[in-house]
Amino acid sequence: MPKEEKPEITDSEWEVMRVVWTLKEVTSKDISSILQEKKEWKPATTKTFIGRLVKKGMLTTEKIGNRFIYRAGVSEEESLKTLKSGLFAHICSRAVGGTIADLIEEATLSHDDIALLQQALQTKKKDAVDHIPCNCVPGQCTCKKDHGIDCQH
Repeated sequence: MPKEEKPEITDSEWEVMRVVWTLKEVTSKDISSILQEKKEWKPATTKTFIGRLVKKGMLTTEKIGNRFIYRAGVSEEESLKTLKSGLFAHICSRAVGGTIADLIEEATLSHDDIALLQQALQTKKKDAVDHIPCNCVPGQCTCKKDHGIDCQH
């Protein structure tokens, strides 16, 4: 059975989802008021993103009286997993380590976060390999330029 594709969502749609994940059940008015304060969005803008998220199955909707209640159709954890796996699927397998290092460099981390990362690296070290094969399609490969390595493309 083919792997089910998760819909991609835009940065603006992530903003809406973060409100819904936090509040669990919300109206478009609730979402609009939060995002109007944070992003200065007009209610119509927020409603457009809500509609897109409903079509993508990311939000569910239930009519109660004359109001619609929105709930997350997917969990935040599931969405983050999809986002992470999508990132690594779009780059050369030889660039993953550098990309992770760049993400760590750009992030503000607590001492607890750093301890968690160190533990993850210690665990990962047990399965580390000496060479990671390139997974690029011929014509996309930049291993020679980026890594000084000729690929078998």
